[in-house]
This record gives sequence, structure tokens and C-alpha cells, in this order.
Amino acid sequence: MRVVIQRVNEASVTIENKLKSAVNKGLLVLAGIEENDGAEDIEWLSNKIVQLRIFNDENNIPNLSVKDIDGDILVVSQFTLHALTKKGNRPSYIRAAKPGIAIPLYEAFIQQLENDLGKKIQTGTFGADMKVALINDGPVTIWIDSKNRE
Repeated sequence: MRVVIQRVNEASVTIENKLKSAVNKGLLVLAGIEENDGAEDIEWLSNKIVQLRIFNDENNIPNLSVKDIDGDILVVSQFTLHALTKKGNRPSYIRAAKPGIAIPLYEAFIQQLENDLGKKIQTGTFGADMKVALINDGPVTIWIDSKNRE
């Protein structure tokens, strides 16, 4: 799994001109799923996201996690995170999992985040044409790949 995490002051998803989900201070997580992703990837990434210390403490040092600040998380499916761009100018998405595999993993990822954070996770709708709005705080944007744990 690949995620792009953005520390936000607010973020929202609109589908067909209707607000689907919104969060205030917390994280926007764009999540891309590969066919060989599984429970280990989900558990590792969820724990990493919830514990990632990227929010400032009282001394303006990034020592706090989204859990520490009682922040919210908005997760949006993003198969384009697995784009291959080496050849030509049209990205290939062959590495991205097909919906039959990706949807159950996406739902399991959301459930794991809810368990780890201890509160409801806001989401987009898998496969929908979504309009994502955000105010990135910092800006802080972090990319994590569960297959390349650096």
C-alpha cells in the first residue's frame, strides 16, 4: 500500500456537488492499493499513520500524533499513487489492484484506522469522481509505501 499523508487544518470530499465527508484538524490520507497488499500492510500502515508525530507541541516542536491531538482522519482511495511513468507520457496503472481486491482491502484499512485511532474515520467513495479540498497545514506532506519501509 502507498499513502500520501497531509497534515490539514481542514479537508473535505464532494461527490456530484454534495459534501460526502469533512474533517477539521487532522490528516488527509490518500491511499493506493496493490494486488499483493494484505493484512500486514494494513496493520503496519495504520499504526504508522496514527502514531506519526507531525503535530506541534506547546514548544512548536512536531512531537504529537493525530491521536495525541484528538484529530480526525479523512481517507480517500487513490489508485493513481501506483502510476508507472517510466515509458511514454501516459501513466500505466497496472500495479493498482482491481476493485474486487482493492475494495475489501480499503474497507479493512479504514476499520483498522478506526480501531487504532479510537474514532470514526471519514472517507470518500471508492471509485467515485471526487473533488477533494484541503488546507494543508505547514505544508506537511509525507509519502509512505508499506513495501519500502524506510
